[in-house]
Amino acid sequence: MKKILLLSDTHSYIDDRILHYAEQADEVWHAGDIGDLKVTDTLKKVKLLRAVYGNIDDAEARKEFPLNAVFECEGMKVWITHIGGYPGKYPTRIKEGFMLYKPDVFICGHSHILKVQYDKQYQCLTMNPGAAGTHGFHQMRTMLRFEIANGKMQNLEVIELGKRG
Repeated sequence: MKKILLLSDTHSYIDDRILHYAEQADEVWHAGDIGDLKVTDTLKKVKLLRAVYGNIDDAEARKEFPLNAVFECEGMKVWITHIGGYPGKYPTRIKEGFMLYKPDVFICGHSHILKVQYDKQYQCLTMNPGAAGTHGFHQMRTMLRFEIANGKMQNLEVIELGKRG
């Protein structure tokens, strides 16, 4: 079993609340728009980090992190990318990726809108953790945490970190 902390859209912001939850996880997954690499450098000191770059991330972040992270975790195939859309509203690149990767879990960020939804067409769980940073239009800073064991996700929780301002 693995305990996962999922966050996105930190936009160069990290605080003790994020680190508190990172310390409780086995792995931290970041779905892009990292901003300053001090965010991921700090997270890597705490736990194993898997991350992708987002549209605001510079050349240095794009050298360190991929556009897509596709991997298996405890029997589940996971695909993380930054700009992904949601069921029924995917860009062409994402539709092609579903055919190629066939994930059990599809994770993206970008919208700053927390959403967890099952996609019947592609038979996978889609997840967007919202935004953990303080930059953007979102009101509440959010992350997700869950466990994966034997090919199943369990104990999914929304973590509210407080108001953006």
